[in-house]
Amino acid sequence: MSTELTSTPPRNFVLRLYDRFAGLVRELGKFGVVGGITFVVDSGIYAAGLALGWNTYAAKTLAVAVAATLAFLGNRFWTWRDRPKSGLHREYLLYFLFNAIGLGIALGCLWLSHSALGSVWPNVFETEIADFIAANVFGLVLGTMFRFYAYRRWVFVAAE
Repeated sequence: MSTELTSTPPRNFVLRLYDRFAGLVRELGKFGVVGGITFVVDSGIYAAGLALGWNTYAAKTLAVAVAATLAFLGNRFWTWRDRPKSGLHREYLLYFLFNAIGLGIALGCLWLSHSALGSVWPNVFETEIADFIAANVFGLVLGTMFRFYAYRRWVFVAAE
């Protein structure tokens, strides 16, 4: 009787994992490219709004609205182009609903930093750089995680 241990080599495990999640990895990659481009657009509009003396919340709202429109186009016609179309009107409305929630997440991070923490440490948290980091780093990362899940789950629905 053989007492050899049978185990799956790590390479096979990695290949099986890749096979299982290859579609998700491709979607994440495409979503990341679209997000990277729209991050530059969002950040540029936000920074320009602040430079023009706009209220920080108004600048962020305009930046998100423009970037979200570009992101919708990129995601519908590239990231999830292979998924069945369920009606442009439906997808667009749901997309912007989830973007509004994502905006709320970014504005919540901005409020937490600027207003809540700013009332305690105004020299640190009521600065343009602190606002930028709160809105475009923390807010954008948390909002993006939420949006990716929501878009996959409810907007660009996979075929059954």
